[in-house]
Amino acid sequence: MESRSPSYKGHRYPAEVISRCVWLYHRFPLSFREVEELMLERGVVVSYETVRRWCVKFGPVYARELRRRWPRPGDKWHLDEVFIKINGEQKYLWRAVDQNGMVLDILVQNRRDTAAARRFFRRLLKNTGAVPRVIITDKLRSYGAAHRDVVPSVEHRQSKYLNNRAENSHQPTRQRERVMKGFRGVGAAQRFLSAFSGISPHFRPRRHLMAAPHYRAEMTLRFTIWEQITGITGQPTTA
Repeated sequence: MESRSPSYKGHRYPAEVISRCVWLYHRFPLSFREVEELMLERGVVVSYETVRRWCVKFGPVYARELRRRWPRPGDKWHLDEVFIKINGEQKYLWRAVDQNGMVLDILVQNRRDTAAARRFFRRLLKNTGAVPRVIITDKLRSYGAAHRDVVPSVEHRQSKYLNNRAENSHQPTRQRERVMKGFRGVGAAQRFLSAFSGISPHFRPRRHLMAAPHYRAEMTLRFTIWEQITGITGQPTTA
């Protein structure tokens, strides 16, 4: 798969600096000021506000390119929703992952009713370009109604005990939410979480299932892919 390198035209700093700042912010629970400090330790003087602008501009671009290289989703999808605070108001973060833990999509919405569930189902099918064999959710009634409207031919299992995969996938988001002290707006939350759910999992292989040599080899490969999609190294021809 051909990768399209982002354009850094008009930026004073090289791609290596920009991509490293975006990586630090999305991979670790750091603030913009902490990224500024880490870069200063390396001799790079950049303001936290510049780091913020880079993350807003390039984070979604990097995440999109990483998603283009993801394997086809598995046939068993886990869906879940959790509340998040945005500017002091309660909103809902909808998330879907497959049986391998790959984040398929996220959506921030004001409600968790049938209309919201239906909207998320349709967005999920459109963005993945796939239809699962099984959908697993908790016992929220809105899921059942949306399932009957959108994908009635797909098996639907509802159980609070079967959906740990999706619930566990929320944990990195909760960690970032605490560091960021909440989100300022629905649009800002959607943009950040979309980029975060594309970048962060790329650097989080299932380490507990890997021997140390396998883990190091896997991380080396993932850093190579990161360098390719951020334009630091030459473009790959296949994936």
